[in-house]
Amino acid sequence: MTTENTKTLKKQVAPFEKSTTKESVWQIINTVGPFIILWYLAYKSLSVSFWLSLVPAVIAAGFLTRIFIIFHDCTHHSFFKNRKANRAVGTAMGVLTLFPFDQWGHEHSVHHATSGNLDKRGTGDIWTLTVDEYLAAPLKLRIAYRIYRNPIVMLGLGPIWVFLIKNRFNRKGARKKERMNTYLTNVLILLLAGLLSWAVGWQEFLLVQGSIFWISGAAGIWLFYVQHTFEDSYFEEDKEWEYVKAAVEGSSFYKLPKLLQFLTGNIGFHHVHHLSPRVPNYKLEEAHEKTEPLKNVPTITLATSLKSIRFRLWDEQRKNFVSFKEIKHLTKNSASVQAKPEL
Repeated sequence: MTTENTKTLKKQVAPFEKSTTKESVWQIINTVGPFIILWYLAYKSLSVSFWLSLVPAVIAAGFLTRIFIIFHDCTHHSFFKNRKANRAVGTAMGVLTLFPFDQWGHEHSVHHATSGNLDKRGTGDIWTLTVDEYLAAPLKLRIAYRIYRNPIVMLGLGPIWVFLIKNRFNRKGARKKERMNTYLTNVLILLLAGLLSWAVGWQEFLLVQGSIFWISGAAGIWLFYVQHTFEDSYFEEDKEWEYVKAAVEGSSFYKLPKLLQFLTGNIGFHHVHHLSPRVPNYKLEEAHEKTEPLKNVPTITLATSLKSIRFRLWDEQRKNFVSFKEIKHLTKNSASVQAKPEL
């Protein structure tokens, strides 16, 4: 990114920041409608075989991921022009995805304002240590970090912690409006779960919803992970950190097949989203295609994204992610920088 590009990029993307009510409503219909149908098909398939029910459940998980993107856009107030409409639809989508509207909206706005800033980590992001911090850390912290960054833990247990547990409680210092929204979301989730358990049976509900929840949850965490954890990402100390560079160099263009692009609500164009969160998801691709400098951002594919699994630590000297194996030859005594206090 050149200085000239960073100055003009936001202006070039600005024309795509306007939502269209017709497109937003249609997206709700073509997302929530198929999800309900697929959920019912998964339930009916249980009478034949649980394994057969996984076929519509997997596809339903894709549509639940797309529902989350609608929720996500609403928290940015980019899905509708009207803030009340964003709040109402966002809260409803939050019930389906198990995310409180205000709580997650706050954390996510902090993430956008601090992504790639080494001095402001810890809210709405993936726990990331630098090489020096890891080498200087006590054994307990190293073990905890290794467990946290393990793919089985992150993708297997991560959805349970984030979706089912963490989202049910308010953050410290949350204002009354945010706390009440969390309580409302929790009550609506319980009512919906109770209603469906009564209608189809609690065991059938758990089998269907549990499968969809885990698959979509793992997919959501993976998407968030790979969109900021790629080899030549962007991390700088606060004094050197720049918002535009963090957006286009620290957020990847995840080039997915068209079907997956549809199910993930174009979130693969993550560099565009971080550059301008007010661009609704259905205009991200157009913004990317019509903004020339954005075509040169870091691009990853399904195949190349798998390499991100081994990226565990940020190397401040080389300006890239490295694996635990790559620093195996280093010793704790060689670290010259202590772990940052906020971590």
